[in-house]
Amino acid sequence: MSQRSFARLTLILGSACAFAPIADVEARQAAAGAKPSFVRHEDVIYGRKHGTALTLDVFKPAGPSNGRGLIYVVSGGWFSAHQAISSAFVEPFTKRGYTVFAVVHGSQPKFTIPEILDDLHRAVRFIKSRAGEYEIDPDRLGIYGGSAGGHLSLMQGTAGKAADPAAKDPIDRQSSRVASVACFYPPTDFFNYGKDGQDALGRGILAGFGAPFDFQQLNDETKRFDDVVDEAKLQEIGKAIAPYYHVSRDDAPTLIIHGDADTLVPIQQAERIVERMKAEGVKCELVVKPGQGHGWPKLVDDLEKFADWFDATLAPAKKDASERKP
Repeated sequence: MSQRSFARLTLILGSACAFAPIADVEARQAAAGAKPSFVRHEDVIYGRKHGTALTLDVFKPAGPSNGRGLIYVVSGGWFSAHQAISSAFVEPFTKRGYTVFAVVHGSQPKFTIPEILDDLHRAVRFIKSRAGEYEIDPDRLGIYGGSAGGHLSLMQGTAGKAADPAAKDPIDRQSSRVASVACFYPPTDFFNYGKDGQDALGRGILAGFGAPFDFQQLNDETKRFDDVVDEAKLQEIGKAIAPYYHVSRDDAPTLIIHGDADTLVPIQQAERIVERMKAEGVKCELVVKPGQGHGWPKLVDDLEKFADWFDATLAPAKKDASERKP
């Protein structure tokens, strides 16, 4: 599949994690005369950069809220667009009482992965800063996505940033850490991609996705942006944007679902990070889909596993018997 075809499919479905046609929940239920399980608020501005607004859609449960929030990372191949938001990837959660925030980030080919990661930090902080308005617990915020959206979700789970109490912008006084992650087939280590030593930093298997890896730096003398070509610098950036290199014992609990016949993102990527997480004592689980590639029929059904994971990992802690009122 060409990069152009992949981008078009991503924009249609709203995720790189589904390759079978999916009817949008809103359209399907409207045709049936049924009410959706959510109330949708579109184009909420969570930040601005270079004169451009960054937006997210808020899906509030139509029924009782469970007081918890989930971030749906709208990204496939690091492409992102408002029209790519699919409510089919929202309803399994809103029907359980979750408030879902569908986050659109600065898209490739205009923006690179480090710039995209900045957008995700901003989105998490924005949502936490308005937790009272959205009636959610900022400490029980989960995140999910597929492929590039899974990669970005894992980066928030392993490399979320601390709050800055002295920040001028009150939103930056929130941390960008999340409490739980669930994702489909995420890239996790661009320097050991499929096998040890295989480089996919916009090269090799991911050569068709060069733009998000087109790193540049400002030349102080010419005041122009120069391509980063120094291999040591590329190694530094590549590790900074790969979740595998950020794993530590305080990471968010993580669920990964991955097909063992995936040729775009080899299952080795999931196995590699799960092995490291287990070594660090991080709660994690890998669900293998035998014979499946980068997406499979009825993939949306597996979102129920995500919902079960979030129910378990975002549930309020049980009080110790000694703390309970008589």
